[in-house]
Order: sequence, then C-alpha cells, then structure tokens
Amino acid sequence: MMEVVKAAEELVVYVMGKWDASHDAFHALRVRKLALSLAAEEQLPPESMEIVELASLLHDVGDHKYASDESECKVVERFLESHGVESVKRDKILSIINRMGFKDELAGVTTCEFVLEFGVVQDADRLDAIGAIGIARCLTFGGSRNRVLHDPEVKARINLTKEEYIKQDVKQTTLNHFHEKLLKLKDLMKTEVIY
Repeated sequence: MMEVVKAAEELVVYVMGKWDASHDAFHALRVRKLALSLAAEEQLPPESMEIVELASLLHDVGDHKYASDESECKVVERFLESHGVESVKRDKILSIINRMGFKDELAGVTTCEFVLEFGVVQDADRLDAIGAIGIARCLTFGGSRNRVLHDPEVKARINLTKEEYIKQDVKQTTLNHFHEKLLKLKDLMKTEVIY
C-alpha cells in the first residue's frame, strides 16, 4: 500500500504541478491530511483509511476543468489498475471521486454506496474550499481564467442545475462563485465530526 500511496503522490505532483495554485498538488495534499483526520475522528477501519487516502489524493487528477481531452479524465483509473489496486478497492475509490463534485450534488447525487469514506473525502475537499484558503483558491482560479472579479450587472445564479453550473459560455464573476457555491458548502457537509 505504501508504494501505491508514494506513486499517487508523485502522480499528483506531476499532473497538478502544472495547474494554477487553486488546484495544485498542495491542494490534494491538504485534502488528504484533512480526510485522514476526519476519518480518524469518525473511527473508520484501516481498510477504509486506505480508500480515503487514495481517493483524497487523487480526487482532482482527472478534473474536467483542466483536462484537454477525455483520455486525461481516465488517468486515475489507469493508475489504480497499473498499480495493482484490487478491483473492489479501485471501484470504491473511483466511485467516490466520480460523485464528490458540487456539480453532482446539484444533480441530486448526494452520496454513494460507500457513505462514510465518501463523506470524509468530500467534506475534506469542501473544507479546503472555505475559509482563508478557500478565498485565496477562488480568487486564484478566477484570475487563471481571466474572470472579472466583480460586475454589478452580472447577477449570481441561484438554484443552479448541474448543466447551468458547468456551462462555460455564460459570463461569470469570481465573487458570484461565493454565492453560487462556496457559501453553501457548510450546509452540505456529510460527516458528524464537522458538526
């Protein structure tokens, strides 16, 4: 297991090291640290801790916001297979990663069959999206996409659907992202220890 985690760390640094600081390798490392802490507080068993560690490390590696083509979205799946991660564990990790995005919550996917591990990883990622780090990440991402910081003519989109949220041809502002997503996250946490 240690070899797979080390290889996952290297993959994260290689892939996410090219991205802006809102979704860089340090984000994945922070999410892993938070997820393992939450998992310990939730008293998850050792086999769940392995799933939490790999899912939290790898959760953004194939992120559609940074992928230049569809094959890049399959990097995690290929990585887990090539490193001999057993199929049951691999399926759990991929299920968590593929369902934990805010866009999926908007589509009504609020959990997966691996509830405890899913909640821990999703909450850890969301904790990294709020507070001072979350503000810095939001401003960094907006700047990397040349988004306007604020335009009073562009109103925040409320009660978004998944399709509306991911639509790229709509003018968006960085500050509106707080109202559209970030300020909602505290009420969407899954783990008991958060409360």
